[in-house]
Amino acid sequence: MKQNLQKLCANLTIGLLIFLSPFSIVKEAQAFPIYAQQAYTNPREANGRIVCANCHLAQKPTEIESPQSVLPDSVFEAVVKIPYADGTKQLSGSGKKTGLNVGAIVILPDGFTLAPTKRIPEEIKKKNKGVYISPYSSESQNILVVGPIAGDKHREITFPLLSPDPATNKDVFFYKYPIYVGANRGRGQVNPTGEKTNNNLVASTVAGQISSITGEKDKIVSVKSVDGNTTEIKVPNGVQLIVKEGSIVAADQPLTLNPNVGGFGQTETEIVLQSPARIIGYLALCFFIILTQILLVIKKKQFEKVQAAEMNF
Repeated sequence: MKQNLQKLCANLTIGLLIFLSPFSIVKEAQAFPIYAQQAYTNPREANGRIVCANCHLAQKPTEIESPQSVLPDSVFEAVVKIPYADGTKQLSGSGKKTGLNVGAIVILPDGFTLAPTKRIPEEIKKKNKGVYISPYSSESQNILVVGPIAGDKHREITFPLLSPDPATNKDVFFYKYPIYVGANRGRGQVNPTGEKTNNNLVASTVAGQISSITGEKDKIVSVKSVDGNTTEIKVPNGVQLIVKEGSIVAADQPLTLNPNVGGFGQTETEIVLQSPARIIGYLALCFFIILTQILLVIKKKQFEKVQAAEMNF
């Protein structure tokens, strides 16, 4: 009886693992930032280029709004804006038109991190509903990634951030620091393996005449060159052809429209970790300057009254 129970438990465990494994694989495949996380320890290369641009080849604008200065151990927000035209549709992996996905990466100075959940204001929590922001790696808590998420609802992504305290972190100083930001919209044109996705323009590899176009989804364009050889060119499903049978094409001539509507952009800004003592000192200096000016004006008025009295006398 005991052996039968153990076998039953083992079979249930194996079945549960088999049932859950597809879901775990799908979750990993959809998490596009994991490509960069697995391949690069640091997502910002020595020349300043963020590695997301290696797959998202088109250049698009990206904006960031953040405070000019923050106090130590304080929560603040940085807003990454990912603009694109309303109604823009991207070509999915299956060849269907879908809404654009967006993603972003924020590279903070050392010591700056994602704010703890307990310290995030309710207003920011409402803005970030459905958005999961995570550190780039366990060693890089100052680098934050998010996406892919639906772009229609998240063209602005709010990052709740926590500034460090030099009193407890000796590696941090009151100083001006850079913040680097990257954001993509739509799918990339290159897979991490180096293979092209279906989100690319297809061009003829040879000069000649198109002898046939076959296939329902993935189409095969056959080009017969002058020497009589026939070259077959695969056109992925969903990519729109702009040629027909009998057309004369040159080498590197486009056979399709460019399906890519997205791209990647990066920008940077600066933030000052401000010392409270400096602010107090600055306010005290301003107070004494104003007080001195007032006293000088009063003294001048007194002197003018004395001069007027002497002249009348």
